[in-house]
Amino acid sequence: MASSTARAQIGVTGLAVMGSNIARNFAKHGYTVALHNRSVGKTDALLAAHGDDGDFVRTETITEFVAALEKPRRVLIMVKAGEATDAVISELADAMEPGDIIIDGGNALYTDTIRREAALRERGLNFVGAGISGGEEGALNGPSIMPGGPAESYESLGPLLESIAAQVDGTPCCTHIGPDGSGHFVKMVHNGIEYADMQLIGEAYHLFRAALDLDPKQIADIFTQWNSGDLESYLVEITAEVLNQVDAKTGKPLVDVIVDAAEQKGTGRWTVKSALDLGVPVTGIAEAVFARALSGSRGQRAAAKDLASGELAAKPTDIAQFTEDIRQALYASKVVAYAQGFDQIAAGSAEYGWNLTPGDLATIWRGGCIIRARFLNRIKEAYENDPALPSLILAPYFRSAIETAIDSWRRVVATATLLGIPVPAFASSLSYYDALRADRLPAALTQAQRDFFGAHTYERVDAAGKFHTLWSEDRSEVEAG
Repeated sequence: MASSTARAQIGVTGLAVMGSNIARNFAKHGYTVALHNRSVGKTDALLAAHGDDGDFVRTETITEFVAALEKPRRVLIMVKAGEATDAVISELADAMEPGDIIIDGGNALYTDTIRREAALRERGLNFVGAGISGGEEGALNGPSIMPGGPAESYESLGPLLESIAAQVDGTPCCTHIGPDGSGHFVKMVHNGIEYADMQLIGEAYHLFRAALDLDPKQIADIFTQWNSGDLESYLVEITAEVLNQVDAKTGKPLVDVIVDAAEQKGTGRWTVKSALDLGVPVTGIAEAVFARALSGSRGQRAAAKDLASGELAAKPTDIAQFTEDIRQALYASKVVAYAQGFDQIAAGSAEYGWNLTPGDLATIWRGGCIIRARFLNRIKEAYENDPALPSLILAPYFRSAIETAIDSWRRVVATATLLGIPVPAFASSLSYYDALRADRLPAALTQAQRDFFGAHTYERVDAAGKFHTLWSEDRSEVEAG
């Protein structure tokens, strides 16, 4: 219920669904929560519908909001990323005192978080960029939380966040990630992995329909079965639920009346842009982002419907075998997506001096978040056994899993290609794996070409140093620099 005299342990500003649900989560865990929204109507709507969830303090102005909080004050911002966040931060900072904590729980770009943390640190305020995953349900019942920012701020803030986070085997799905923008960086990569995971599941679904002529109900049954094995995950679980849904208006499967154009809010693009800057190949995530973009090019796709397919192969006749092949290909490609994501996290950690611990991330992603899955326990174990693991693919369990899946994986990609069915994430993941294990790549030719037209030099396999061939002269080789 609302109270005008209570001293709140935490304040939440921005009471759309995510903000409202996380405020209720705090209240249900015994905290007094100060509420603020630019439109007071949303505050009142929350109190009218859920005021009995716990002890809330209704406020109308930032001054009143800040005054309702115990010191050090802790304020969680749940507003749209970008200029809106900057505006709220500025207003709060003017009303707060040194030692107070501002937490941005939105999907902010990590470089913005780095900038904001530095600016507020100069004013004596602690700024925490906290990635929060789990959607509306997670916000209410227990999300995965990825807070960055000053270590000292976590001493005050950590117990609150850990108490409302999802719990797995008695361990909260929340830990201090690292300095400044690290929390939002990790959440960004989490979302990139989510893009890849969803695209892979979509490609599996497409193969069932286009290659095996199964209907959504039959495919839902397969995903339900898969969710009891190694592929157990939130996304596989909800895929079965979606495919079982019947449209009330037409009686058709709901998936058949939804326009096949996937939208995106931007975190997948951020992931790919960051990976390009860091020089990390996140091919599965990139293909997932590009696949959404292509799906949205509806005019272009309509104009291209009559393009030639060439001679297509016959569809598989052994449904059971090809179903198992798809399962194995999905699992192997999923491993690649996570491996690439963890590679990007390692590169970001090195670039910004964050000293991130991969095993901690696998631990807090096991519950609450969208990419929660059974095999995150295997990832946690892999990094516990070898913190310096060069690639997740090289961990014994995952190496063995891919070796088991490799023949199925190749059959799926080859069959899809011969049938004219696009599988960009399956195919790019397999190509990445093959490139990773290759003894030599055609990059030697690329480097020779670069030296030919731009004198960019090259290294030799039999000598140290950099070399250049005098291509426009007598083509002798000289040592460079």
